[in-house]
Amino acid sequence: MANEKKYGLFSAVIMGLGGAIGFEIFALLNYAYFDLAGPSMLAALFFCGVINLLTMLSYSELSAAIPEVGGEYTYTKVAFGGVISFMAGCLRWLASIFGGALAAVVFVEQLGVLFSVFAPSIQDLILANVSLLIVGLVVILIILAIRGTEEATTLIVGGFLTIFIIFLAMSIGYTLTPQNIVPEVSGNSLVVFFATAAYLFPMFVGMRALVAGAPQIKNPGKNVPRALMITTVLLTAVYFAVAYVAVGAVPIGAEVTGNELPLLNIAASTILGPVGAILFALAGIFASVSSVGTAMTVQSSILGGMSRDGYLPNALQKAHKRFGTRYIAIIASSLLVIFFGTSGAVEFLGYAASFGSLLVFALVNLSLIQLRRKKPRMERPFKAPLYPLTPIAGIVMSVLLLTFPVILRDVNAESALLSSLGMVSIVLVTYYLRMIKREIDFNRLRAATGGICLGAGITLIVLTPSIATYSLFPILILVGFVSIIAGILNIALSARKID
Repeated sequence: MANEKKYGLFSAVIMGLGGAIGFEIFALLNYAYFDLAGPSMLAALFFCGVINLLTMLSYSELSAAIPEVGGEYTYTKVAFGGVISFMAGCLRWLASIFGGALAAVVFVEQLGVLFSVFAPSIQDLILANVSLLIVGLVVILIILAIRGTEEATTLIVGGFLTIFIIFLAMSIGYTLTPQNIVPEVSGNSLVVFFATAAYLFPMFVGMRALVAGAPQIKNPGKNVPRALMITTVLLTAVYFAVAYVAVGAVPIGAEVTGNELPLLNIAASTILGPVGAILFALAGIFASVSSVGTAMTVQSSILGGMSRDGYLPNALQKAHKRFGTRYIAIIASSLLVIFFGTSGAVEFLGYAASFGSLLVFALVNLSLIQLRRKKPRMERPFKAPLYPLTPIAGIVMSVLLLTFPVILRDVNAESALLSSLGMVSIVLVTYYLRMIKREIDFNRLRAATGGICLGAGITLIVLTPSIATYSLFPILILVGFVSIIAGILNIALSARKID
């Protein structure tokens, strides 16, 4: 539309920061610091920023060349065609499901922290009814999402950032403990480092909101890449500063109290007193509620888009007669949010959200490489520097982060990976049945077979370490790798011919 409002560079940066800074920092720092890496978490957090920057270079080029609604789904569709774009959309949807469930858990957790300050008896009541509160929150947000109610996201993010700034400013006069920040080195430090980075990675993926909003930005070919770079640097700096202060204020020994409070809440209470505890609890509540609502919107949009393109049942794009929202897609996704959210497993949900996002990042980098080869003359207002090193590095780092938590034998990571693979398999079967219904096509059959082989191969390799003492170990590893290779070849060969 000619009169549609367009946003400049500053607004684009705010959009990126608003999409990224949220509930994750309350949920993920705790496990990373107390249970995984200790002070080394700071280096892992900075490393996440570097990996994010690598992939943001690919996002910058693709968003400038293809400034259309759809983000990763559109990029992979232009680069590869149907089945790969379907996988990108599916993984993006799964990451949003697990992220929404994690946000719901954080909501209840922060609600308990808030009442612990002045009404401990109510806190006990909250902790005894976690599942009920999560269901209630999601049901309320389902109603709001179906009605199309606009949330005061800008106000929430603004308040959240203000509390952050107060925390950092007040820490200037607080004496941190240097011993808390010195990392410990052990034989498996490298594995723990990468596993921690994988767990913390969801703190950065919200920046994709900037890519989704590219059509609303003035001169997106220049402003979106610039905003992505600026946002990445600012986000990494803010996260590192907040985590540094929190680690310096809270020793590892704080977990002996039962670890009832998240790291950030303990630090806020230590530095700012009861007022800090209340402020940060409110920030966590507002951020998590906003994130659950946003996740519902994103999920319905993804399912509706894939349904529109014929990959999923048509019912998912059905709009409410009165409010015009995709109510079936909203309800379907929200039921999964409730299912995983009521588990209350923060570590499991954190890893699951990370796995989906990292695979999407790998596909985005692959799309950049494919489009450079497939469409060398495509207009590119911005080009990723040091090509092909940057997208290759982004792919390698994404795969490494997926692998190391499993090598560490983290039960949360293993459960998250298997759950994600199971959900991907279910959706792949749905895709296959849809394609068979539309047209019996050998290439579609090959694509579906490739997906099954890929999932089976990854599952075998993940499960093999648990039976490493048996003589079947080398056979299972070999079968797993052969299945993965067969899956990749089938998908790659079929992708060229599937519309």
